[in-house]
Amino acid sequence: MTRRLDRRTFLTAATTSAAALLTGCEVLGLTEPTASGSARLSARPGAPTSAGPLGLHPLGLGNALADGMVYVPASYTTTTPAPLVLLLHGAGGVASNFITPFVPVADETGQILLAVDSRKVTWDGVGNGRFGPDIAFLDLALRDTFAKYAVDAQRVAIGGFSDGATMSLALGLANGDLFSRVMVWSAGGVITRERRGHPAFFVTHGTYDPVISVRVCQDDTLPALRRGGYDVTYREFAGGHMLPDDLRRDAMAWAAT
Repeated sequence: MTRRLDRRTFLTAATTSAAALLTGCEVLGLTEPTASGSARLSARPGAPTSAGPLGLHPLGLGNALADGMVYVPASYTTTTPAPLVLLLHGAGGVASNFITPFVPVADETGQILLAVDSRKVTWDGVGNGRFGPDIAFLDLALRDTFAKYAVDAQRVAIGGFSDGATMSLALGLANGDLFSRVMVWSAGGVITRERRGHPAFFVTHGTYDPVISVRVCQDDTLPALRRGGYDVTYREFAGGHMLPDDLRRDAMAWAAT
């Protein structure tokens, strides 16, 4: 059985459970569930100790079921540190599929892309309320990428969709001393109270989202960010549970600055 089919087996159940959890939180007023375990990452950009290839290639740190992809645009040179974006897929997704529509944008912006697979069907901070194996592997993936490429420490961003957006939001809040820009596409709310640094946020949500209601964004995500004094760009669009191409491009261009 291929990995893609394996994840699809769980996708419907995972989505249904996530929607039920969000609905219950709205009813009970629990808009900021606390995750046990830390969302802190230790990897930081530095001088590369080896040279990595250009183009799209497997991360090569995991296994056949959970690894990741790296894309390095042809414009990259070792003498000019490049911006980097860490990409987190939604529940049931895979890095190899999620990274694909970002590649043409990265060719325009010069951003290195690092897309990582969750250890299970969704990210541990979202799926079981505890940060753990995913944090460890994300740290490993970042450390490996920083060792192979010259990365601009002032332009390291993170972005995710759906459950990946929920995880990106948590990691951005807890690691604002690493991520200067955080892209949050259709997230399921705030799942950690850890705060470090002061990154800027680009948030999008569809007004007709049947999976994660736009109310989660309006009533939880945005108020939490604004209470914290973060710089927030919010783009609400007429659509469902999706990331429109124009908002993908706008967010990536914003993150590259």
